[in-house]
Amino acid sequence: MAIAYLCLGSNIGDKLGYVQQAVKLLTESKMVTVVRSSAFYETEPWGNKDLDWFVNAVIEIKTKLSPRELLDLCKNTEVRMGRKKSETKGYEARCIDIDILFYGDMVINEPDLVVPHPHLHERAFAIVPLLELIPDYEHPKYKKSLLELHEALETLDDVYLYGTRAGI
Repeated sequence: MAIAYLCLGSNIGDKLGYVQQAVKLLTESKMVTVVRSSAFYETEPWGNKDLDWFVNAVIEIKTKLSPRELLDLCKNTEVRMGRKKSETKGYEARCIDIDILFYGDMVINEPDLVVPHPHLHERAFAIVPLLELIPDYEHPKYKKSLLELHEALETLDDVYLYGTRAGI
């Protein structure tokens, strides 16, 4: 069984509920077992600051699925939850987004499957929850720990434990 890390996020409706529902659907497949989860974080949107803030979490899973099969399960879960394929380029509001951050120590670079996630090293909303789970893990492509990647972030988007941001 492989160990993989998934980042889940939502920025519309019952954000926390959508993330929790996605985890439930992934595990109902019987192909994914959640080992542990980060806390939930409220995070500034990445790529389009005009969007509502997200609720994000990272889960560590065990799976017998190949990386491609895991991607298919993630995409099918998004569709089951009502996510529509975007007609435009760029970042949009979404009920759920599930990204494969790591799949073991594999490095995959295919047109529709890139692991580790190609933007992970730029995203505080993914690195911060990963730091809870595997702070010393070395990124297989960049050969730096997650702590080193966090320290190297050019911009630290706002990342708060869910419900702790001022004004909530």
